[in-house]
Amino acid sequence: MKHAKETGLGELDLHLIGEGRHERLWQALGAHPATVDGVAGTSFAVWAPNARTVRVVGDFNGWDSDAHPLTHADGGIWQGFVPGAEPGQRYKLRLEGPDGQWHEKADPMAFATEVPPDNASVIATTTHAWGDDEWLERRAATTWSDAPMSIYEVHLGSWRQGLSYREAAEQLADYVLEHGFTHVELLPIAEHPFGGSWGYQVTSYYAPTSRFGSPDDFRWFVDHLHQRGIGVIVDWVPAHFPRDAWALARFDGTPLYEHPDPRRGEQPDWGTYVFDFGRPQVRNFLVANALYWLEEFHVDGLRVDAVASMLYLDYSRQDGQWEPNVHGGRENLEAVQFLQELNGTVAKHHPDTLVIAEESTSWPGVTAPTGTGGLGFAMKWNMGWMHDTLQYLGREPVHRSWHQDEITFSLVYAWSEQFVLPLSHDEVVHGKGSLWGRSPGDAWNKAAGVRSLLGYMWAHPGKQLLFMGGEFGQSGEWSEGRSLDWHELDDPLHAGIQRLVGDLNRTYVASPALWSQDARPEGFVWLDASDAAGSVLSFLRVGSDGTQLACVCNFSGAPHLDYRVGLPATGTWREVVNTDAEVYGGSGVGNLGRVEATDEPMHGQPASAVLQIPPAGVLWLVHEDASETVGTTLAEDALEPDVEPVDGVSGKA
Repeated sequence: MKHAKETGLGELDLHLIGEGRHERLWQALGAHPATVDGVAGTSFAVWAPNARTVRVVGDFNGWDSDAHPLTHADGGIWQGFVPGAEPGQRYKLRLEGPDGQWHEKADPMAFATEVPPDNASVIATTTHAWGDDEWLERRAATTWSDAPMSIYEVHLGSWRQGLSYREAAEQLADYVLEHGFTHVELLPIAEHPFGGSWGYQVTSYYAPTSRFGSPDDFRWFVDHLHQRGIGVIVDWVPAHFPRDAWALARFDGTPLYEHPDPRRGEQPDWGTYVFDFGRPQVRNFLVANALYWLEEFHVDGLRVDAVASMLYLDYSRQDGQWEPNVHGGRENLEAVQFLQELNGTVAKHHPDTLVIAEESTSWPGVTAPTGTGGLGFAMKWNMGWMHDTLQYLGREPVHRSWHQDEITFSLVYAWSEQFVLPLSHDEVVHGKGSLWGRSPGDAWNKAAGVRSLLGYMWAHPGKQLLFMGGEFGQSGEWSEGRSLDWHELDDPLHAGIQRLVGDLNRTYVASPALWSQDARPEGFVWLDASDAAGSVLSFLRVGSDGTQLACVCNFSGAPHLDYRVGLPATGTWREVVNTDAEVYGGSGVGNLGRVEATDEPMHGQPASAVLQIPPAGVLWLVHEDASETVGTTLAEDALEPDVEPVDGVSGKA
């Protein structure tokens, strides 16, 4: 709680706000419980440079619009102290614009809100005692580009409907650990009025949505996952904001947060406003907000939505609807400056956290350092890989041989950025169908298609991200209005996909070959990418410790028997993953758990082995000398020590 000397903003605060460089903006603006001359209350401060008058109204004054005017200070700041105003009480700001019109607004810096559709701000403070020191120490010692990351993307309101933050934390942590994911990524958790926006129409950037509890309940959610060893990433939306009259739109009666020119200040795709990235105070609002989530809620990263819409002035605009930059180009130079400032500031204060770009174009240097002209993101979603892979696997198997370049092209640019491979919520909505629905054929073939997709994805360079429901091949499109179709797990085909994902994750985490050189070409070697007729591709993943894992993918609809593949060493290679294993719902074509490589050179390798490759199946092989650690990560009932691997791992010959 603030005390008397802290209730008014000092000269340094006002100077930094005026310059747009107040990195702890939430500590200066907003509603802060305080004590003045022994009287408890709350201090309020807001940036509204064009307002004639600002008043605060709320439960503490009977919503009397004349009771508590704020005082104007330098830099467009209005501030004041309200005796008796206390945590839990609702409030709004009432502003008179330069035209004399009055506007009743939510506080842009509100730390809590009413439950939508009600939209008042709520005075809030925190009493949460963090218990995640061990996780934070581990995080600080980890270079995430060289560490395993398997991300489970979640819409909290529909994973299992009706759960609070605390209930979801316990159930989600259990589920994530059971199935081997390392991180959870939440669709936007900042307050939004319309649930159907999935959180992408944010109205209160500093308040976790009240749908599932209080801000401290969300702190408890993050803390609990951290104590269970799970990272938490949240979706963050600086690209646009909605037009709701009670929120940021025309906040002080003028275009304050949004660019005044509709060619730059409006996003036609979403019917929203676009932040004025050239205004220092607006950049400050957003950069400080990023720090706020990292510091106040201990989140491990931010996934930045719709980066391309910020970078290009002509994004989704026709000729005449956009204005070139000062050099005559289409690049939004102010947005570039903002993104560089964002990433530079986060890296300065929290170098062990991640800022991840959803950037859908080939903008150069998204993950390059800002000092070399890059945008400075830690990672970037690989939208090209996603598009090409889903397009290829959406084809009937008989047609895939004509499109081998679609499935191999991602390796041309795999090390141009630090990539995340996303099979996100965007791929299972708006009539696109689910991963299951996109796979051709009957139910058995659909299940095999999903399993082969996931087996290939987990072996491909880059971190993995899978939207909820994908881990068991949900057959229908996702809808935010209902829980996932958990009943489908009664079907062995769906249960088999879920079991496979758990085994993929556990094997992946135990295999440095699959993640320790994700961002370096030394971590990948083609064995054969040219067997288009057979729809087969094979490659090695190589760890920084020298370990190697061979991945062989058959995307045709028929098995390939007695198929020879080059390998880097003679001796026994164990089949640690076979997506066609019977316990996954497959046909059981395989190699009885191991193959013997002889000194017959092939595919540029000194050795080779003859494999039985299942239809629509993916095999992972590791040399016997390196396989013991990997094998022990699999489900205990799928592999017992010192015995032949059972069908659950290797399939049958």
